[in-house]
Amino acid sequence: MESVEAMPPIPPVQPIQPELRLPLPLARGRGRRRGNHVLPGFGLAMGFTLLYLSLIVLLPLSTVLLKSLTLTWSAFWATVTAPRTLAAYRLSLLAALGAAVLNVVFGIVVAWVLERYRFPGRRLVDALVDLPFALPTAVAGIALASIYSPNGWLGQWLEPLGIHVAYTPLGVVVALTFIGLPFVVRTVQPVLADLDTEVEEAAASLGATRATTFRRIIFPELVPAAATGFVLAFARGLGEYGSVIFIAGNMPMRSEITPLLLMIKLEQYDYPGATAIALVFLTLSFGLLLLVNLLAWRRSRFLRPQEND
Repeated sequence: MESVEAMPPIPPVQPIQPELRLPLPLARGRGRRRGNHVLPGFGLAMGFTLLYLSLIVLLPLSTVLLKSLTLTWSAFWATVTAPRTLAAYRLSLLAALGAAVLNVVFGIVVAWVLERYRFPGRRLVDALVDLPFALPTAVAGIALASIYSPNGWLGQWLEPLGIHVAYTPLGVVVALTFIGLPFVVRTVQPVLADLDTEVEEAAASLGATRATTFRRIIFPELVPAAATGFVLAFARGLGEYGSVIFIAGNMPMRSEITPLLLMIKLEQYDYPGATAIALVFLTLSFGLLLLVNLLAWRRSRFLRPQEND
């Protein structure tokens, strides 16, 4: 009988060592220290950012300040407080503010319809919202002036009612509303897309009315986005020129906006006067935008307090 060949000895089984895993914050910190990022380090990226902003934003704005300093204080004050200048400030600020408020109200409605409903021609309507982005502002101004003039398509029906749009401050508001609507719609629409409709259905099943559901569930989620759209529309309205000059009428003390007054000063070769008006208007605009952003930030923190870590 043949002998069975002896089997080689089986090596002892080594116990499996558990894999050492770092906590998530520590692991992220180690990745940051090693520089595992797509972009370069913080120092290089921050330096490039400051250089780019300085060349594009700070350097041109500094020339406005330096050119204004060529005026004496009395001449500067007389230029920026002239009745015509104050009227232009008032019209630009109030018209941009009124147009931004209208865009927030109706922009939310437009975004709601585009996001929550499916209807024939929806893609066409969605594309029309972006039309003010692609349309030259001068073309928009000419079209609005033709439509709302006393013999225009809409103006001929509004004139008998005593509503004068073309060549009045109301025409300025109409033009600024036209060019500012996409900012609100495009900031609110993604938020509506992310909202879960099951939450609304749960609120309805618990007896909440539609008004209560919108006020307690939907509206708090839309406030930060709507505030952002308001700021963008307001900022765009403050500096708008092309679409306004054709429908405003450009009458001093009545329908003359600040950008138009600046152009008139430049055509008269009054560069110090133009930069003085621009400096004051820039300061006012920046202050209002900063205030609106601060209020929106405080509102968002109040509606959505941060969770404790």
